[in-house]
Formats: sequence, C-alpha cells, structure tokens
Amino acid sequence: MSEIVNTEQAQAWNGSEGAHWARAQDRWNAVNEGFNEPLLDAAGLAEGHRTLDLGCGSGQTTRLAALRAPRGSALGLDLSGPMLAEARSRAAREGIANAAFQQGDAQAYPFEPGAFDAAISRYGVMFFSDPEAAFQNVGRALRPGGRLAFVCPAEPSLNGWVTAMSALRDVLPLGDFGAPGLPGMFSLSSPDRIRAVLAAAGFSTVAVDAVEAYGVWGHGADDAAEFLLNTGPGRHFLGQVDTAAQDRARQVLTGHLRGHEGADGTVRLLSTSWLVTADRPAGPTAAS
Repeated sequence: MSEIVNTEQAQAWNGSEGAHWARAQDRWNAVNEGFNEPLLDAAGLAEGHRTLDLGCGSGQTTRLAALRAPRGSALGLDLSGPMLAEARSRAAREGIANAAFQQGDAQAYPFEPGAFDAAISRYGVMFFSDPEAAFQNVGRALRPGGRLAFVCPAEPSLNGWVTAMSALRDVLPLGDFGAPGLPGMFSLSSPDRIRAVLAAAGFSTVAVDAVEAYGVWGHGADDAAEFLLNTGPGRHFLGQVDTAAQDRARQVLTGHLRGHEGADGTVRLLSTSWLVTADRPAGPTAAS
C-alpha cells in the first residue's frame, strides 16, 4: 500500500466503519445508487476510456464504469481493505475483467502522470485532510483535457437522513451534527468552496449542479431506524447514553421514519447532492 496521509480516515475505514460498509454494501448501494447514472453520464465515459474511481468503497461505480468502457479499464482506489475485498470479490463474480482495485490514499498516491481519461467519485472526496493537494494529485493523474466528475452532499438540511437523525436532538447528544462546512461529510457542501478548491488545484470549466435522488433506507420504519443507528454516527451517539435513552432514540426515530414509508413499507429518503464536473486543462497551464 502506498503512503497514507489521512491516517485517521485510514484507521476508521479499516476498522469498524469499513467492516460495517463492507457487510452492508448492498444496503448502501440502495441508498446511493440513484446518483450512478448522472455521475457516469457527466464523466462522459467512452468505450476505450481509462477511469479512476476515487473512494470507490465496495466498487459498484467502478464496475459500472468498466462496463461503460469495454475496451478500456477502471481502477477503484480506497483506503478500506475490507471494502476493497468485497469489491474484488463482486467484480470476479460478475466477470468484469477490466475493473481493478488498489488500496491507497488519493491525496498521496503515486499515480502515473496522465494515466486516466476520467476520474469519478460517488461520495468519496469529502474527507481529504488537504483537498487542494488531493485534487492536484488527481489532476496529474488525468491526461490533458481529462474530466473529473464527482457527487458530494449538498447542504445537510436538504438530505432526509440528516433530518431524520436531527429528530433525536432531545434524546441524544448530537452536538454540531449536520453543521455545514465542517471537515467530513459536508466539507464540500458549499458550491463556492468546491469552485475555489478545484480552481486552486488547477482545474478549469468547473460546474456545480444540484441533483436529487430517493434512496431506500429500509423495509419498514423499524428496519430503517436500526440501519441508521448502526451507521458510524448512530453508533457514536448511542454509545454516549444509557440503555433507556437508546431505547427512546429508537422509538423517536422509528416514529419519524413511519412518515416516509411507502405503500409497500419501503422507507425512501430524499438526498440532494452536488454533481461536480471539471476538466484538466489541455494546455501548459495544467497542474503538474
């Protein structure tokens, strides 16, 4: 494995958080897969394209990118060993031979210059300790004129899972949970911040567009509540209170989610994200 700069993230994603996401990859894909087509369309992948998938997790978007470029290839990069093991296993079972996976930190990974035609990411670029340096490194990995496309969360209040968790403020010590602009999930929730980071990293023609998708969080409110409380934030907050408060949190969250049950009992929550595209300049001004 190459040099790791984001050591705290590496520890989390190779520990309980990574293990959870690896076990629950199908559930997380059901939450997020509504953004797959907009992301891949924005990347403009062609048959022979070489694609880099940043923070690929268990590899669904990597596999889809590989399928869009049957004469090309897709490389998924992630910090998490447990999720990459699932990614490799799923690609092998699906017979996708032009998808590969590598463990590493995109902020410091020694990419071959100009090795990729496109770089994509579905919720994998919000946790860099130095976003400008990370995107500069990604820019060097793209050929001149190459395309960057990623999806990241918009303002917390526009995301149903945040609203659901925020219903627990009177029960759990949520603190600044859901506050925009903090390092982490919502570090790129401001379009101005996105444009500034990518411009500083040497990208041009930056576009930031809102996209929405309903994700499936569970089959019944009880199931969805348990899933939300089993996420990293959920486990963290539950661990700070006693059993009575934990039980109360489950009751409150389940009650909130009942209002989102469909006729078949499926709980769907709306997510609003930024679909970001940018190009590595084709001329001598490209980051180097």
